[in-house]
Amino acid sequence: MSDKIKNDGRSELDPVQVRRSFEQAASAYDQAAVLQREVANRLLERLDYIRFRPARILDLGAGTGFCQQSLAHRYPGAEIHALDIALAMLLQARKKISWLRRLKQRDHFMNADVNALPYANSSMDMIVSNLTLQWCSDLRVVFSECQRVLKPGGMLLFTNFGPNTLKELRHCWSEIDDYSHVNQFSDMHDVGDTLLQSGFSDPVVDMEMITVTYKNVRNVMQDLKQIGAHNVTRGRHRGLTGKGHLQRLEQAYEAYRQQDRLPVSYEVIYGLAWRHDNSPGKNNQPAEIYISTDMIKK
Repeated sequence: MSDKIKNDGRSELDPVQVRRSFEQAASAYDQAAVLQREVANRLLERLDYIRFRPARILDLGAGTGFCQQSLAHRYPGAEIHALDIALAMLLQARKKISWLRRLKQRDHFMNADVNALPYANSSMDMIVSNLTLQWCSDLRVVFSECQRVLKPGGMLLFTNFGPNTLKELRHCWSEIDDYSHVNQFSDMHDVGDTLLQSGFSDPVVDMEMITVTYKNVRNVMQDLKQIGAHNVTRGRHRGLTGKGHLQRLEQAYEAYRQQDRLPVSYEVIYGLAWRHDNSPGKNNQPAEIYISTDMIKK
């Protein structure tokens, strides 16, 4: 049985289940989201090489506010808008706002869908999104919305998961049944092409593999559930996963065990793109941008 994801609708995301999963995961999210914080730190470190002082920032898919807090520290004078599909996540994020920023009303929270951003055209200087795009069925829609909301000269900075993410888990499930058990992820090159098709300029897309190890499969499944990242495809099995299926999954996963640990692979895609718009009739002027040559790999 092949572990290749078939384009038959089974891997299409169920938006109702996506929202429900993150609503349920909000209270325990921070405890389990070790990888998400690591990826966020690696993403935001890229801002060290870019002299860019945004006045208004949109944290797209803000979750419990880790990126929001980091951005507030990096740009203390900026107004930050945190948007998430799950209200429970935003309530957790709001608890973390410092009294000073709360006093100055620099942080705003919006419970909304990334496919239809509730912001005016050309209203944001920067959009940052950490591992949110994996929950979007059509990247063209999201990127087009980001391009619309950004000011000319504005920057989009994001991470996403690539197709080799959870490859071990996908392969093991494929040996057990024909249901969709693992979400589908976009290829790095397709992400770059979609940025261009959506009107962005100078996209830079790269990737790295990160491996997280666990003692057993049950810990893997527990972590995925705690961060709301368990299977939310339309082709998932709607009933409870039986004990026999879990035992077979554990047996299949043992083939990957190394040094008494089970690996879980994540293909992390990093993306950066700009909105450059010099068309007639635009009142906003592109920001003056300086990029350090240290960012260019030789």
